[in-house]
Amino acid sequence: MGKTRDIDDLPKNPANYTSLTPLWFLERAATVHPTRTSIVHESVQYTWQETYQRCRRFASALSNRSLGLGSMVAVIAPNVPALYEAHFGVPMAGAVVNCVNIRLNAQAIAFLLGHSKSEVVMVDQEFFTLVEEALKIWEGNEKNFKPPLLVVIGDKSCDPKSLEYALGRGAIEYEKFLESGDPEFDWKPPEDEWQSIALGYTSGTTSSPKGVVLSHRGAYLMCLSNPIIWGMDEGAIYLWTLPMFHCNGWCFTWTLAALCVKSICLRQVTAKAIYSAIAYAGVSHFCAAPVVLNTIINASKEETILPLPRLVHVMTAGAAPPPSVLFSMSEKGFRVTHTYGLSETYGPSTVCAWKPEWDSLPPIKQARLNARQGVRYVGLERLDVVDTKTMKPVPADGKTMGEIVMRGNVVMKGYLKNPKANEEAFANGWFHSGDLGVKNPDGYIEIKDRSKDIIISGGENISSLEVENVLYMHPAIYEVSVVARLHERWGESPCAFVTLKPEMEKSDKQQLIDDIMKFSRSNMPAYWVPRSIVFGPLPKTATGKIQKHVLRAKAREMGPIKESKL
Repeated sequence: MGKTRDIDDLPKNPANYTSLTPLWFLERAATVHPTRTSIVHESVQYTWQETYQRCRRFASALSNRSLGLGSMVAVIAPNVPALYEAHFGVPMAGAVVNCVNIRLNAQAIAFLLGHSKSEVVMVDQEFFTLVEEALKIWEGNEKNFKPPLLVVIGDKSCDPKSLEYALGRGAIEYEKFLESGDPEFDWKPPEDEWQSIALGYTSGTTSSPKGVVLSHRGAYLMCLSNPIIWGMDEGAIYLWTLPMFHCNGWCFTWTLAALCVKSICLRQVTAKAIYSAIAYAGVSHFCAAPVVLNTIINASKEETILPLPRLVHVMTAGAAPPPSVLFSMSEKGFRVTHTYGLSETYGPSTVCAWKPEWDSLPPIKQARLNARQGVRYVGLERLDVVDTKTMKPVPADGKTMGEIVMRGNVVMKGYLKNPKANEEAFANGWFHSGDLGVKNPDGYIEIKDRSKDIIISGGENISSLEVENVLYMHPAIYEVSVVARLHERWGESPCAFVTLKPEMEKSDKQQLIDDIMKFSRSNMPAYWVPRSIVFGPLPKTATGKIQKHVLRAKAREMGPIKESKL
């Protein structure tokens, strides 16, 4: 037998061991670059010293109200400085920050607030009436309802009447709330790095939302993994296109403090606003889901400012980007880093790491390689594609499909108050993503579909994602999502829901269907070709993910296909 003990018995002590937390990065930024701009929103901007003081005030104001360890603070706001500050101020008090999706309806918000037992609700003035309605629903659903402390975030770019209304309803204005705190508050880091720092709810694209609990340790490791993967440094200027309520902005809320990087808030994300920020505010980096990239490449001449004044780095995740979108972004001068992950993995946890030998390949080939989900992040210890029955790794042949699984320090603590879901998610010592994929000969993984989205036609498995990737190359298609529709002969067949580019909206629809079908037959196997095509806008979650479960329900309502002549 080998040795079973270390070479020494030296213990941990306060001098050589402390719990990992990203909160110290803000203190360091304020020390190293006190006068450097930290965040900008319209005419408002703060330095790192000011941001640190405001966050300490925030923590102090919570502590003064006996809110700390075990307390939940919900924030419902777009990308504004107050939401950024909550990522430090709330955990500095020992509490947990719960960033709520601003595009949810009152019923959904009521569920999240009640499920998380939020003791403080901070809300941007624009969304105050929405939250007011949610609180009424929550009160009606709970016998021992205790109203949370209500704080309203004012914004000079909004109609002042909504702020006046909120204050009239008893809400505390955010700046007044901060004034009640001490800018020199002696905050304490967590004693245990396993302590929760954030709660976020899954987007519910396939089922009801679950509360994902994240730790200080995981947030620390992920926020340092981000710049290593992306090659981001202190000279960057970051644009907040990605909502901070989505996986805590993929942990970039804390990354920016670690690098002392200036960030610019976008209250509303449009192609024009993105191009303007690049041209006039020096933006060098931003994150966005593929739906935003699609908006950028299809923007009108009036909305764009090209050529780009510098190379702009884009990180994309949230859904698998079609190669055609990556190709178009590259043509416009953007360098896209493709990542993949889930709320349960603190955001992106794999990256399609670029290889120098790809530089000499044709652009379309580069785009196809870059469309793969790639390899694990430096902060993730294990990544594999396994047989769903045996849990054995599938061969690296690019063909054999299995489930993508992860293991490591950037996997969530678990789902809040949901032991059954935790048992399923962590079965056999792995986190189960629910995504089906293959492992290529070079070790790069590639998603083929969600397990629920595979179409089984005549006994053959069809990847809806691969069908979509082909359809995205059609010049008339702006967005597309493919789901299974019942077929009398084949069991199921692909049904394509298509959003047309604006200039194609008035075209003859039957002629377009014929053209898309002809295009499909020329570019994909015959059994992949959609047997039905439906035009119209696609239903999406607040984070831009297409809600396939809604489309599957529509396909069911359409009934089974009889022998199609298409």
